[in-house]
Amino acid sequence: MLENSKTQLGHYRQRCEKEGPLYETYYRLTQQYPVILLLLLIVLAVCCALIIITFATGRTFSDNVGFLVTIFCALGIFSILFIPVCIKKVVQKCMQIIGVVIWGCLVTLGYVFIFTSGLVSAWDQIYWTLFVIISLYTMLPLSMKWAIFSGLSCFVAHIIVLSVYVSTARQLPGGDIALQMIADAVILLCGNVIGGYHKRVTESALKDTYHEAINFIHSRLKLVSQERQQERLLLSILPAYIATEMKAEIIERLKDKRPQPENTNNFHNLYIKRHKDVSILYADIVGFTLLSSECSPKELVLMLNELFGKFDQIAKDNDCMRIKILGDCYYCVSGLPEFLTNHAKNCVQMGLDMCQAIRKLRKATGVDINMRVGVHSGNVLCGVIGLQKWQYDVWSHDVTLANHMEAGGVPGRVHITEATLSHLENEYEVEEATLAQQDPYLKENNIKTCLVIDPRACDGEAEDLLPSKSAEIPKMRASVRMTRYLESWGAEKPFAHLSHRDSLVPEPHSISRNMDLPMSSISHTWSQEKSRSTRDTNESSNDNIFHIVEELNSQRQWKKSKDVNRITLYFNDKAAEKEYRLSDLPSFKYYTACCFFIFTCNFIVQILVSHRNAAFGISYGISFFFFLLLLFMCFAGHLARCILKGPQLLHWLPSLSIALSSRPWIRVPLGIFTILIVLVMAVFNLFFLPDNNCPQNSWNSSLSPVPEPQMLYSLPYYMYCCILGLLACSAFLLMNFEAKLILLSIALVIYNVIFLQTHSWLSDCYVNWLYMNHSRPGILKEPKLMGSISLFIFFFTLVALSRQNEYYCRLDFLWKRKFRLERERIETMENLNRVLLENVLPADVAQQFIGQNRRNEDLYYQSYDCVCVLFASIPDFKEFYTECDENHEGLECLRLLNEIIADFDELLSKPKFSSVEKIKTIGSAYMAATGLNATSGQENPQDGDRNYNHIGIMVEFAIALIGKLDLINKHSFNNFKLRIGINHGPVVAGVIGAQKPQYDIWGNTVNVASRMDSTGVLGKIQVTEETTKVLEKLGYKCERRGVIKVKGKGQLCTYFVSTDMARSGS
Repeated sequence: MLENSKTQLGHYRQRCEKEGPLYETYYRLTQQYPVILLLLLIVLAVCCALIIITFATGRTFSDNVGFLVTIFCALGIFSILFIPVCIKKVVQKCMQIIGVVIWGCLVTLGYVFIFTSGLVSAWDQIYWTLFVIISLYTMLPLSMKWAIFSGLSCFVAHIIVLSVYVSTARQLPGGDIALQMIADAVILLCGNVIGGYHKRVTESALKDTYHEAINFIHSRLKLVSQERQQERLLLSILPAYIATEMKAEIIERLKDKRPQPENTNNFHNLYIKRHKDVSILYADIVGFTLLSSECSPKELVLMLNELFGKFDQIAKDNDCMRIKILGDCYYCVSGLPEFLTNHAKNCVQMGLDMCQAIRKLRKATGVDINMRVGVHSGNVLCGVIGLQKWQYDVWSHDVTLANHMEAGGVPGRVHITEATLSHLENEYEVEEATLAQQDPYLKENNIKTCLVIDPRACDGEAEDLLPSKSAEIPKMRASVRMTRYLESWGAEKPFAHLSHRDSLVPEPHSISRNMDLPMSSISHTWSQEKSRSTRDTNESSNDNIFHIVEELNSQRQWKKSKDVNRITLYFNDKAAEKEYRLSDLPSFKYYTACCFFIFTCNFIVQILVSHRNAAFGISYGISFFFFLLLLFMCFAGHLARCILKGPQLLHWLPSLSIALSSRPWIRVPLGIFTILIVLVMAVFNLFFLPDNNCPQNSWNSSLSPVPEPQMLYSLPYYMYCCILGLLACSAFLLMNFEAKLILLSIALVIYNVIFLQTHSWLSDCYVNWLYMNHSRPGILKEPKLMGSISLFIFFFTLVALSRQNEYYCRLDFLWKRKFRLERERIETMENLNRVLLENVLPADVAQQFIGQNRRNEDLYYQSYDCVCVLFASIPDFKEFYTECDENHEGLECLRLLNEIIADFDELLSKPKFSSVEKIKTIGSAYMAATGLNATSGQENPQDGDRNYNHIGIMVEFAIALIGKLDLINKHSFNNFKLRIGINHGPVVAGVIGAQKPQYDIWGNTVNVASRMDSTGVLGKIQVTEETTKVLEKLGYKCERRGVIKVKGKGQLCTYFVSTDMARSGS
């Protein structure tokens, strides 16, 4: 089932990624819709800031007409675009168009900035083109392919326009234009690489988050299915009130794999309760043993399932609870688990209905079978004993009496005691039961009984007490006639509810159908889905998926959430926050590589346009050494895989990269230090430029002397290196937001101090050198103002993107964590189902019912040629069992029996006895078998080659049971003795009963093994002559007991297995 679900989910993922619009909708509404709003806000803020700064610096409108008109037009256009972007439905329909319009406006704005308010320089508006490129990858609704195309187009167009214009206009008095254009190309190319890297990693994280969310839905639905399945299964074994306790204990045991401390009271848990005023019904099908000997395995299991399925239905109709099936014996109780005032009437009516059903069967088929029913009212202890193969059972003297009421009854009649009669309130006519005194137990205890007269007999319904005449019956075997007739009853098959696929887990195609909706109707579909969710569970599950898209919307980070603080984005659960911060980061090496790429681009830019000196070489040399060392540590695992056959000394390399990705106390400081190197090296060599004593005069004064041109025009490129340094922070996508915010804030302050204060003279000198005091340039033509404005633009952009990225990283972690917890719960439930099912069926049989290909209408049955059956009883326990106040009306006696059976069950977990299958307990008797996991009889080898080792294992198990009981006697100061009977031969195994499925084995072998126990001797293992021959071949000594009378089998020669030699040899 789990593998099938994984396969379905895999197909579903592919569908979401390739064809379904649901993922596209998710991506647009969670990533593109919020950030396009963010982009418009940033651009509007920039336009307002440019207008304010223009007038705040003393510039006039007349000197900056083109610039200011452009800004006001841009402000109006982007304000108009902001309105439809706020409308979600409009965005869904026109997202691409809006994105293209915004991109076109941004590009146009950049070119207007270039050709207005001053001379055109080689470095002009590189920052704006870089901002447009970064926006293409991070904030505009474009696919990776179109983002790359648009980004490279911006890059190439800007370089071509500037290089052509600057080289032909020759407005600048000097400088190496070619080197500056190469530096421009490096900066813009770096922006494309960073943008592509950010988009690739972000989309991958978004897909992971989406898939985790879908996995979570799938797991939640599967968990609901598992819980329902488990509940049905558990309630098919045990009543609800006792199942809850046992379920809780099993779940705790499955969750906690650690060694359990020794139980202080040395007792296993006891799940038994006392109930007063109930009625117990025992029923036996008279003549079924002879009939079953003629049946094939399929016919036998079918007959039993149909018969007991019918009885279960009758029990349900009469408020009775079936307790157990013993061969062809059926017993139930009315008044459990809730008290019923009419419990006696229920049992009597059920007995009459059972007899009538058998009469109709006998009349229709001509098969000579009948029903013998006994009913008694009193008190019972009910519950479960032992550790394996749980079966709900009842114990008390009243239960024993009810059993004898059946044995001493009359076929076709309901035999009741005076206690039951007193509860009937004269609703049924009765007659004295004269034959009841033939039962020794009833006679010894002087039990007065009577037979109920069926009211329907007066109407002539019960007149045919004998089978129909042979002329009326088809000439075929009795078993065939029985099975054909019983099939018409249509009893439900065991575990049919487990084989049925729960509709709560939708099939992939049903999800895909709802995913193939046009984009324009998604929002409408959500409301429609919600209104129809109660009609169909598949539609409900799809509604959950659509709801997840709403949950993943990044706008929800600003809304109150039970999981995440909307201000800090910290998890409200401290354990989750700690787990998030300590989680592994396998992508750390790629973050470092991206940061190194930015560092290298800065180095190339500075070596092209800046002054080169000793400080420049030393600083970059040390920085390169650090980066190469860090990259070596990060990619050591990859290197190790390339040199697997290399020296043994190099095999420690993978531990380096593992340490970096798995230890936050190493990874976080290294990441911060890496970013700091990039940020520092962006401006470090600015402090080592030669001092040419450029005086700080007013705009209308003459400056002399003038610094060298290279030192002046390198200033804007240092600013661009600072912007790339800020982008290095965004390279570490999974670094905590507060760390990024601190680094970006510190860098912003320091950079502005440098460009606006300590080194502002360079900007003033450069402006005066360019314009020779003839005019005052616009604010974007003055390097220090341009640098400060661009730093603020990228600061706010990167802070907003970092916060959104932090939100999605945390959301991804949260879904993974939820999915992991759900998966753990699913595994617990699956293990619980497995434990429960294997407590009803052998493991290999259980697989037949939870397998994927089993048909609901199949009955499980199997015939075996050689199975060894054991019955081990404690006859002394009947005398030990008493009901008085001192032992809580027999409860403490059953506590000891529970310890005995539990210790017997613990032997089954030993590897030596792995082939021993516990069948059931019957009172204080223990029934087990070996050989049930072997090949079926039809495929067994010839008798001469048959393997009888499992018979020897059964004898060893019997000896181990004796040893266990001796140990219990020592600790409980008792002197119980086991009486064991063993026989081997062919059996039929099967599962019967739909409401309480029960695995059992039938056949003459089982009957004889039971007789070997009932006719045995305390402390002895009695076997038949055929089994003795096999055991002697296996090396066991057997002592001849002689010929004894066995009920139903006549005279049999039996033997006792010698246990002394086996004990000494063990």
